[in-house]
Amino acid sequence: MKHRKIEDSVVTITGGTGSFGSTMAKHLLSRGVGEVRIFSRDESKQDAMRHAIKDPRMRFYIGDVRDSLSVGRAIRGSDHVFHAAALKQVPSAEFFPLEAVKTNIDGSANVIRAAVDHSVSSVVCLSTDKAVYPINAMGMTKALMEKTALAMARDSLDSDTVISVTRYGNVMYSRGSVIPLFVNQLTSGSPVTVTDPEMTRFLMSLAQSVDLVEYAFTQATTGDLFIRKAPASTVGTLLQAVANVLGVPLPKVDVIGVRHGEKLFESLLGSEEMANAEDRGDYFRVPLDTRTLDYRPYFEEGADHGATVESYTSHNTERLDVEGVEKLLLTLPEFQELAAKR
Repeated sequence: MKHRKIEDSVVTITGGTGSFGSTMAKHLLSRGVGEVRIFSRDESKQDAMRHAIKDPRMRFYIGDVRDSLSVGRAIRGSDHVFHAAALKQVPSAEFFPLEAVKTNIDGSANVIRAAVDHSVSSVVCLSTDKAVYPINAMGMTKALMEKTALAMARDSLDSDTVISVTRYGNVMYSRGSVIPLFVNQLTSGSPVTVTDPEMTRFLMSLAQSVDLVEYAFTQATTGDLFIRKAPASTVGTLLQAVANVLGVPLPKVDVIGVRHGEKLFESLLGSEEMANAEDRGDYFRVPLDTRTLDYRPYFEEGADHGATVESYTSHNTERLDVEGVEKLLLTLPEFQELAAKR
């Protein structure tokens, strides 16, 4: 197996112009990589990123994970791949589920297959808490992305490529998330809307998502699934904390109710996964089920998981109060800038 090191390596980030991709690219450059390849469809975002990160080690590849030829072109010669390209918005996947299938499942298979074919050392696939007990098309396709990655890992045990999956919850202040919406509503005087004040969500910074992916990169054996433990808060608590950090009074809130495709809480590990998970302190590792294509065990053998194991959810993880969320928000660069302007 190739030695997995970041320094002087060539790294491809699919979906590299997104919130995670741009943060990971900066992190990789600071770690001394030889080259960072940004693979995505949007030339406008690539151009903006090129001007924002003026570094000769950056390379930009236009393409789509749905197109195996463009994927192979970007991955050929890479040492590592971080696969972040996906359709992530719940509403768009609900309206166009087959588009989510093409990108999140078929596109992911193209990325993993290209990584194996080109003897990439490690490919880390990014997933979401919505893949656990999914109720919407986005979560369902990400769950099948995970199953695809793990099946391909099982078929590639003799390969030089280590295939792993990371799963995390809401990334704070990422594009399209609720915190920028709250900031905009509170600072513009627009009506403040909340789905359900008692709804809970995991809270993780972009920097922590990068730490999780790097942990998987350095620690994984092929087929591993990793999650990073994370605190959570209610949406009502989050809104109050955002208002406090901005220094604005919380106006009357319009409670609109849980939207189609949303849950009251999210899970990072299902109870079945928790029964097999290894607790590593800040992380959980779920190892690959290396069963063969022998179908007999499915029908004739079972596993004793003992007492019922509870899922790891945003309802039963560490619950932050308003003060705790404020402290977490102030670790984000965006809120540090906002606080400095007050």
